[in-house]
Amino acid sequence: MSPVAIHDLAKMSASARTELLERTEADLADTIKKVEPIIAAVRERGDIALIDLAARFDGVVLDRESLRISSDQIANAEKELDPEIVNAIRLSVQQVTRFHLAQMPEMLWLSEQTEGALIGDRWTSIDSVACYVPRGKGFFPSSAIMTAVPAKVAGVGRVVIVTPPGPDGSADAATRFIASLIGVDEIYLCGGAQAVAAVAFGTETVPKCAKMVGPGSPWVSAARQLLSNRIDPGSPAGPSELLVYADNSVPAALAALELTVESEHGPDSSAFVVTADRALAEAIAAAVPELWSTMGAYRADFSRTVLGGQNGGIVLAPSIEAAFDFINDYAAEHLAVLSTSAFELLPRIRNAGEILIGPHSAISIANFVLGPSHVLPTGGRANTASPLSVFDFMKRSSIAYLSQAAYHRLAPAARIFAGYEGFAAHANSVSEVRDRILSNSSPSTGP
Repeated sequence: MSPVAIHDLAKMSASARTELLERTEADLADTIKKVEPIIAAVRERGDIALIDLAARFDGVVLDRESLRISSDQIANAEKELDPEIVNAIRLSVQQVTRFHLAQMPEMLWLSEQTEGALIGDRWTSIDSVACYVPRGKGFFPSSAIMTAVPAKVAGVGRVVIVTPPGPDGSADAATRFIASLIGVDEIYLCGGAQAVAAVAFGTETVPKCAKMVGPGSPWVSAARQLLSNRIDPGSPAGPSELLVYADNSVPAALAALELTVESEHGPDSSAFVVTADRALAEAIAAAVPELWSTMGAYRADFSRTVLGGQNGGIVLAPSIEAAFDFINDYAAEHLAVLSTSAFELLPRIRNAGEILIGPHSAISIANFVLGPSHVLPTGGRANTASPLSVFDFMKRSSIAYLSQAAYHRLAPAARIFAGYEGFAAHANSVSEVRDRILSNSSPSTGP
């Protein structure tokens, strides 16, 4: 029996297919119960709770002063890093900045779509945002780039980074260097549910923020759910997930290579190749074990767990149509399309956070240095949600100006609507009452 699971859709019941679409983050009920007392502790005791929780969950002794990373630690972080990672960070920041600058909307547009009336939109940035940079199973400084750079491009007034403390009681040097490079001078050492609570309520040290963005554990997701009335929880970004569509126009080994990428994140990840070719499915499954031997035991064990179970492996579809039906129902965070006909297949795809087309569009390049943010909707939410972008850090106000002529042309219809819906004051505001008030008013003489 192959160590890589092969899920044959043609042999599955409807309920079994539905189970295959489920994610590990789908049911947070138990996690929510565990998170509730953490949130209560931070709300009631502020910094002291963060210090106690750092000792409990991170095994690190902090005090109020060390909850915030010093300006010297940020400014001098580059000296702690090898030149290779420094150069990679600089390239990533450059690419991500360029992409999001191109994404920026027209800040104000007005159009005379009806004679005598100007209507349009104005974009403004939000006041503050907390960018969550996880640790847990490793260091993820790229998340600082993918969240804080678009926030800075969008013009957010206050951008802060929250991240769990490392064993040395500090933040990862690469994360600190990124902060120095992009002009973020606030990094706070708190992770998990307590980080969400800290920026939702504010503590003596950690500022209250309007929004939180970034990927996180189920504990982070649960806290965001619970605190969504206190802070905008941002787009959902839970455990990593990947679908790879493959046909026989590409080597089986290439599909196997991409399949291992997201499966190494952790046992709660999801990663599938979807194909309508049985021979290809078997060849991909056979190619994976050799890749595990190159990964090291820690990451390979995660990948084996994912690819050998219900949350990963090969999905064998009875037809190309059935393959893309599954892909759209799954609505994956990442979707790689490995086919020489990839662009022809693109119209079949409706739901995916990220679509990587062709054999050279490697997931790792998109994750780190391509430009678009790697913070993508997970848990099937790509059917309605979008990748993190400058738009997550901005909001729109509708703008309208009516001339006197436009007012008189549109007011009768508005008055009819108001009467039909039973709003007397609404009707009065577009009646002769308004005309009388304006006719009796004196024109402004200005300052």
